[in-house]
Amino acid sequence: MRRSPERAQRLRRVRPAPAVVHRAVRVTAAACAGFYTFRYGLDRPVSATYALFAAIALGVLARIEGSARTRARTILWTLPAAWALVCLGTVLAVHSWAAALGMVGVGFAVSYGSVGGPRMVGLANGLQLLYILPCFPPYSPDTLPQRLLGVTAGLLLLAAAELLLWPEPAPPDYRGRLARAALALAELADLAADACAGRPAAPGAVTAAADRARARLDELRFSRVPVMERPAGAGAVDRALTHCAAALRYAGPQVLRILRLARPYPGAARLTAVTAQALRAAAAGLPRTGPVPDTGVLECELAAFDTARAAEPRPDRTDRADRTDRGGRSDRTDRTDRGGRSDRTDRTDRTDRTDRTDRGGRGGRSDRARPALGTAALDAAEGARFVLRAVRVGRRAPLPPDETPADQRPGPFWYAYDPAPLLRWRRFRANLTPRSVAFRNALRTAGALGAARLLAGGLDLSHGFWVLLATLTLMRTSAADTRMTLRPALVGTALGAAATAAVLLAVGEHPLVYALALPPVMLIAFTAGPALGQAWGQGLFTLVVALVFTQLAPASWRLAEARVVNVAAGAAIGLLAGLCAWPRGGAQDLRRRTAALLEDSADALRETVAVLTGTGRPGGALRRARTSALLTEAMYAQYRCERHDPAGDGPSWQAAVLAGQHAVRGAEPLLARIPPGTAAPHRGGARVLVGHADEVAAAFRRQAAALRAREPAGAAHPAVARARAALVAELDGGPAPGSDGRVSLHAVDVAVWLAGLLDDLQQIHEPG
Repeated sequence: MRRSPERAQRLRRVRPAPAVVHRAVRVTAAACAGFYTFRYGLDRPVSATYALFAAIALGVLARIEGSARTRARTILWTLPAAWALVCLGTVLAVHSWAAALGMVGVGFAVSYGSVGGPRMVGLANGLQLLYILPCFPPYSPDTLPQRLLGVTAGLLLLAAAELLLWPEPAPPDYRGRLARAALALAELADLAADACAGRPAAPGAVTAAADRARARLDELRFSRVPVMERPAGAGAVDRALTHCAAALRYAGPQVLRILRLARPYPGAARLTAVTAQALRAAAAGLPRTGPVPDTGVLECELAAFDTARAAEPRPDRTDRADRTDRGGRSDRTDRTDRGGRSDRTDRTDRTDRTDRTDRGGRGGRSDRARPALGTAALDAAEGARFVLRAVRVGRRAPLPPDETPADQRPGPFWYAYDPAPLLRWRRFRANLTPRSVAFRNALRTAGALGAARLLAGGLDLSHGFWVLLATLTLMRTSAADTRMTLRPALVGTALGAAATAAVLLAVGEHPLVYALALPPVMLIAFTAGPALGQAWGQGLFTLVVALVFTQLAPASWRLAEARVVNVAAGAAIGLLAGLCAWPRGGAQDLRRRTAALLEDSADALRETVAVLTGTGRPGGALRRARTSALLTEAMYAQYRCERHDPAGDGPSWQAAVLAGQHAVRGAEPLLARIPPGTAAPHRGGARVLVGHADEVAAAFRRQAAALRAREPAGAAHPAVARARAALVAELDGGPAPGSDGRVSLHAVDVAVWLAGLLDDLQQIHEPG
């Protein structure tokens, strides 16, 4: 009988992956080896219990990723923490209140420790169990040596199993994603350089390269990266990799802007080609064994291009009627093709359309988009320079002294000059705020586990640690998510309890039968759970714990009943914790957090323009915007981990986060490249730039207000469009009479940055 295609596809979908099977074999071997050795070989049931649950805690509840050596090393590193938690739980088990208070403290500390990096995120649930198990009666401090012996044996056996039984190869890490994104962006930059050199690409080549670059850049989003692969640690290396991703996402739109504005401009072509070379050097240097890239060539080309374009003759006022938008298309009747040749005879004399000479000495027709094209090439190169420096920090290569002025510090790479302990302390201190995802998760976890411990102690529930285990494993960041896990968990536990009761009634008190059945049942439970879902996992684990406890002491079918009651109580506590602490999950907080990011970005861009035009002084707005962007990124990653209605009418949260990132990443190179007070030559020019900055800041604030008021996504769209149109019109207006060329180009740099921020802001109106 042939299977239908639908059934075959369904079977393939639920078939466990080889990695899941291998992990189940390793955990089963370690847990059973420790349990049988102590239970039957040495007659130490206490040590047997702790050996088994220690292996389950770090092998099943915890998520430890990496190669076999990395996983084994991580398990061994947790030994001191495991000893401390077992000792603390044993001592505080003297009274339910003491145990509950200890549970609150341990729950908060272990959960909040996730701000230190993804390794703690993966270890959190496993470490919680190592306190939960000893904090329940009986209060037996005299058995502490046996408990420590069991935990030590269980973890050592698990580490040995990781190395000997189907050792896993090292998975692709975030460095590989960054390298692929840099190479894709380098390919796109080569096409942009060819376009500026007058060498058009083959039909469809630009579109295909742009799609590849967008896809590779999209892979850098933390919501697309497994938790354990994210460079979210507090150290300089992880921060540098995150900074590298942000710089690549900033450089990507600049390269696309070069392609939109492309026309013959050999100076921009050379700079963009060097930018592509720098991106390839960064991609080669991202692997730990690759060559460390150097920034010297790109920095020299940047300085030379900036000097050369400042020396170019500027178009006079008679050419201002020729309005050109940022896409490089003329708004007047005289349409100009991409090659720069007019479709009809110009009204002005040919001598008034003097060929502008670039650094290479070649002539090119004057074009209104030329200054913006130069700025886009400069910004793309600045983004590549940031990528190179971030890669050097990620490779622990020496850096030159921090060039950031004292009144504008901390600079973009401030973390590269601080010791690791100070960086960790700053990370922990920065997240001690209700706005932090980690802080709120830690509070919710601590409150729920403390309440569960009080309930289990107050009701004197047998095997009360099941209550806390259920709370720990079933609680989610929102009540909706917890409620969705509650039904399959209860159904699976009930079915597992029914099977357990049947087995206990049929077999009776024959420990040998349970001893023989434990390994295959455990292997099936740890394999089928991840493949078939929550119900199968809970049901089979119910049978596993029953087989364990029947070997430690005589048990009846009441053991199955206690399991159902405890799981139901733990799930209910998790649901109540979600209702009280974060009933709507991350969606509402993400809305508030994103609105705050847009407001902080408005302050940062307004302050940046004030500093560059000499109308204000630094006040820390850029630093606050940088911190706000980090908090919003964490909130967005939390939101993407939750279940939510994809058909909702919310804005594009990713676009909002990118708008804030680009406000920060764009301000940093401007402040580094343009001396304070030199962006505008006269007070009138300064007032114009400050006025545009006010308009852009107002557009950011209007979008923030629309988010807070839950208004339709397009509420601020007309205002954004009007502000951008006015800014582009002023960008075509030219420098003030008698102004210095470099200063006027600095004004163009600032104006293009502001216009780009409005483009980013418009993307928020696309639902997503």
